[in-house]
Amino acid sequence: MSTVMHNVVSVDGFIADADDQVGPLFDWYSNGDVELVEGGSLKVSRASAAYVKPTWASIGAMVIGRHLFDITNGWEGRPPTGDHVVVVSHRPKPAGWHPEASYHFVDDVAQAIAKAEELAGERVVAVAAGEVGGQAFALGLVDEVAMDVVPVVFGSGKRYFGPVDAQHLLEDPHVVIQGDRVLHLRYRVRR
Repeated sequence: MSTVMHNVVSVDGFIADADDQVGPLFDWYSNGDVELVEGGSLKVSRASAAYVKPTWASIGAMVIGRHLFDITNGWEGRPPTGDHVVVVSHRPKPAGWHPEASYHFVDDVAQAIAKAEELAGERVVAVAAGEVGGQAFALGLVDEVAMDVVPVVFGSGKRYFGPVDAQHLLEDPHVVIQGDRVLHLRYRVRR
């Protein structure tokens, strides 16, 4: 099992603009001819599908921040990947919100990672990049950094590494896959 921080990111390191708009960052999810999920609307290049399908299948639990939960409404109780979602939040789950969904609300990043590891079992824990991901990364709780780099420059916005303000070394990328309008990269965190 490993903990992987992941997100789609601009070349200059942003996961959204200041207004949480992703612009062209997700365009590669619809520019191919291979369905990511049967009957779904996401279609990517063959190279991207060969990388994304097994990556998504390996995820057992996701860790996200309350902000992402709020702007997506928690994907209506259906995680985009994995079986469980742990939300880092000082506020509880909204009353009556999808009681059947395996969503857990925890008010501490380290506790959220521990809960996600418990829920994921032998599978991967995926941590959404940004504020929560950056905090987990700075605490040394991230084993790998995965980036789907899109050829666009935002100039400003929400940073991939969120609040990280110190230097951290990564290993050379062990995954480098060129898709159509996206470059998939994975780095192990140097310990």
